[in-house]
Amino acid sequence: MNTRYSVVCIIGLSIALIGCDGGPPEANAVNCSGKGMEKALTAFRNNETERQAFLDKCDALNKAN
Repeated sequence: MNTRYSVVCIIGLSIALIGCDGGPPEANAVNCSGKGMEKALTAFRNNETERQAFLDKCDALNKAN
């Protein structure tokens, strides 16, 4: 019973972690400053239009604060 529970738990966690990819990062306070900005911009490495849209949203967010 205990090993069955462990196997089910491992499979469930694996499925949950695989589903966490989520797509491009959102423009928020964390992703628009410092290390968050560096990591977010690597997601847009091959798509300049989405990268520029992200930067524009960050600029608008920074002006609002």
